[in-house]
Amino acid sequence: MIIFFQIIFQRQIISVANSIMEEAVRDCIHNTAPQSMGIADLGCSSGPNALTVISKIINTIYTTYHDQTATSLPELRVSLNDLPGNDFNSLFNLLPEFYNKLQKEKGIGLEGCFVYGVAGSFYGRLFPRKTLHFVHSSSSLHWLSKTPPALDMKIGKHLNKGKIYISKTSPACVAEAYLFQFQKDFSTFLRSRAEETVARGGMLLSFMGRSSRDPSAEVGCHQWELLARALMSMALEGLVEEEKIDSLNAPYYAPCAEEVRNVIQEEGSFLINHLEAFEIGWDEDDKNGCGYHDYELEKSSRGQQVARTIRAVVEPMLESHFGREIMDELFIRYGKLVDDYFSKTRPKHINLVISVTRKD
Repeated sequence: MIIFFQIIFQRQIISVANSIMEEAVRDCIHNTAPQSMGIADLGCSSGPNALTVISKIINTIYTTYHDQTATSLPELRVSLNDLPGNDFNSLFNLLPEFYNKLQKEKGIGLEGCFVYGVAGSFYGRLFPRKTLHFVHSSSSLHWLSKTPPALDMKIGKHLNKGKIYISKTSPACVAEAYLFQFQKDFSTFLRSRAEETVARGGMLLSFMGRSSRDPSAEVGCHQWELLARALMSMALEGLVEEEKIDSLNAPYYAPCAEEVRNVIQEEGSFLINHLEAFEIGWDEDDKNGCGYHDYELEKSSRGQQVARTIRAVVEPMLESHFGREIMDELFIRYGKLVDDYFSKTRPKHINLVISVTRKD
């Protein structure tokens, strides 16, 4: 059930970026005219959505070549990347159906599309130089390579007491530490992809952000604020040690569009074609169709739906820090706080979509 809600939310994010991605793929083909085309999906995960984006990319390539060019479809070299702990076996088990669908719908056989798994962090090199023509990453780059080191305990005290992310009550140095780590990580990401991407190759990135320049703005932070409140309510009852809450800082950063633009321009390897912020509701339903029935959504309150989505993403981090035994109670409390929040507002996430081209 938890994974069900995560699947829906991920597909909403993918859907938002779809038209921009199609344009980016077409531009990449026109710019590079490859005979053998390298494609990479970074942070692919292993669930039912894992091959959704790749299918959309291949469909756009197929349509572009058949409708607008006289040349045959290039060989496709598809690399699926995630951290070594990803369940690549489950991902590979999806491939027979994927290949059957390609053959049936587009006549692309095993000799025309080669799929590989690449384990490793995208905050560093993953591929040989000049081998990629199009790079995609969705719902991944808001995760930092690590918690900002500047937030480690200083002079015997924690800097962000009672919080696990940037908050209105956080000292200014907390937001500064997060921004610095994002700038460092995103620059490393861009520099690595610049080495691996051919001249005039394309890249489409989609990740969580915020619309305000204020790093403590409610849109972008409040899901973490409510989680901290749920934890602190348990600390007041002796169910969690408050020091453990003080010592946890999420390795996450939701940048504003200006911060993203500044890093891309300063790194200097890519031209920005498109940079846009889209709103997505916290409890976005299955408007675009994910193959599930509405009764699944009707079983839970809106707050519980959001709690399940968030739990699917952050539980491994929280469990390793606090232990498994508090997880159920924590997300019950979190769901109630979200329900109360829904009674006062219609909360939105901001999803940033960025299309760039590798400079010559």
